[in-house]
Amino acid sequence: MSKTLFDKVWDAHVVRKIEDGPDVFFIDRHFIHEVTSPVAFLGLENRGIGVMFPERTFATADHNTPTINQHLPVEDPLSANQLKALETNTGKYGISHWGLGHQKNGIVHVVGPENGITLPGMTIVCGDSHTSTHGAFGAIAFGIGTSEVEMVLSSQCIMQPKPKKMRITVNGQLGKGVLPKDVILYIISKISAAGATGYFVEYAGDVFENMSMEGRMTVCNMSIEMGARGGMIAPDEKTFEYLKGREQSPKGEEWDKLVAYWETLKTDDGASFDEELVYDAADIEPQITYGTNPGLGTGISTSVPKASEVIDGEASFKKSLNYMGFNEGDSLIGTDVDYVFLGSCTNGRIEDFRAFASIVKGKKKADNITAWLVPGSHIVEAQIKEEGILDVLTEAGFDLRQPGCSACLAMNDDKIPAGKLAVSTSNRNFEGRQGPNSRTMLASPLVAAAAAVTGKVTDPREFL
Repeated sequence: MSKTLFDKVWDAHVVRKIEDGPDVFFIDRHFIHEVTSPVAFLGLENRGIGVMFPERTFATADHNTPTINQHLPVEDPLSANQLKALETNTGKYGISHWGLGHQKNGIVHVVGPENGITLPGMTIVCGDSHTSTHGAFGAIAFGIGTSEVEMVLSSQCIMQPKPKKMRITVNGQLGKGVLPKDVILYIISKISAAGATGYFVEYAGDVFENMSMEGRMTVCNMSIEMGARGGMIAPDEKTFEYLKGREQSPKGEEWDKLVAYWETLKTDDGASFDEELVYDAADIEPQITYGTNPGLGTGISTSVPKASEVIDGEASFKKSLNYMGFNEGDSLIGTDVDYVFLGSCTNGRIEDFRAFASIVKGKKKADNITAWLVPGSHIVEAQIKEEGILDVLTEAGFDLRQPGCSACLAMNDDKIPAGKLAVSTSNRNFEGRQGPNSRTMLASPLVAAAAAVTGKVTDPREFL
């Protein structure tokens, strides 16, 4: 029987099926961080049980970490307590821990792939909604709640109903200045922030086949922003080339054996999906959001649509515009910007910094802009320095911060002030997401760079 990529990986991990209920589902890799794990470990202690497979869990500190002066004690007492709890709990149970200051520390969904922990055909979970990032490698990856973190720690399994299957195909060649972030923002704008609810998405077609691994991670990262349980892309030679030789990637005969298996991880001809969507790459231009969910976005050269033209209800649409300070029919080009944020698990990798630097090289940061440029890991930070990107940024008037989630989620010191407008390469633009009463426009690193040097929303194609 023909199977989809999703079916192949899912079915290989079902420990037991429950009639009219969820599957008991085995987890290969479990990532934890300082925010959602302390209560889970407390639950283990209260029940008097331990961690079943500590070698399958990997911990890093990222959400509550400062992005300057990381050598100093963390001032916020809640953050300091969470970081200490992560260190204590991982030490007690023998779990790998890359804490603040560790050379491999960084955002959980950045350090997993770059160290070869994320592999094709795996099941991967984390107490973080953007775990879907790892689906770029042909893995089933999704976020879980704190009680489920405890479940995985204690049993290496989770109770999970099998989602429906959706395939999104994008064929053709992307135009000038169009990055993977634009592709996923375009898709979400077409189906809404809830359009894939109940589905696991496979991305297929020329655009994703030609995309780099880092680009694929950006796309899969934002699958959750259209309501999907996760997203995945079939592994190929690009996947294998990316993984080969990384510290925790398999070696020798084991590598050869696994590659032979990974090559089978693709959707069979004739396999069926519950929903199929097809888009043309030629229709995608650089994107930017104007509302308070990732589905309220448009091409940068177009105007804010009318309420009748969007899937969201009229009341919520108008409430969103009121919060952002926009009106139906407004052109977004020329909108004054206060902050620019480059980073997060969506766009904190080396390719994102290369793209940003390609625009700002030889220019100067606009005086009205506060820019936070935050690498996703110390490995990315080192690449920025080695490739001379830091010199380009410094000459243009920018500073490089230290790794962490930073302004993505206002859970640390990097908060956008009330009323200020940020062009952000992160993944969510909800009300207050980047700080109480702050306003966020999601965009690619190129759009963010164009705003950073002009001080306003600008089409990056002007600089290309």
